[in-house]
This record gives sequence, C-alpha cells and structure tokens, in this order.
Amino acid sequence: MRKLSEVEMQSLAALLKMEQDGLIVQRAVNTLITDENLKRQGEASVLAAEGRIKGLQQFVNENQVSVSEEVQ
Repeated sequence: MRKLSEVEMQSLAALLKMEQDGLIVQRAVNTLITDENLKRQGEASVLAAEGRIKGLQQFVNENQVSVSEEVQ
C-alpha cells in the first residue's frame, strides 16, 4: 500500500474523531428515548458507529498509520 499523505492522515484522524463524537452523542440521546421503535433505531445507530470506528481502527493498525496527533 502506498504511503498516506499528511492531508490523508489528517482526514483520517478527523473522520475517526467525528465518528467517536457522534457515538458519544448517540449514546447520550439513547438514554433519553422512551419510544421503543426509536430506541431500537438508536441502538442500531450505535452498533453501526461502533462498526465504522472498528473498521477505521483496523485500517490504521494494518497500515501502521499514526493518527495520534491532534487535528487543528
């Protein structure tokens, strides 16, 4: 695999941060939901976000990409 550019690494870090922040918000919102159908959709959203995060983390690990720097 080719080496990622600085912009690609920053984009990857930003995407991972966005997914993590979205997951935190969705979990918080799920505690407030009382409708059962909406609650199931919220839980499915959490599972989907966790899957996307795991996929991004796997890509980072497999390709030895360093995204530990804070995106400014």
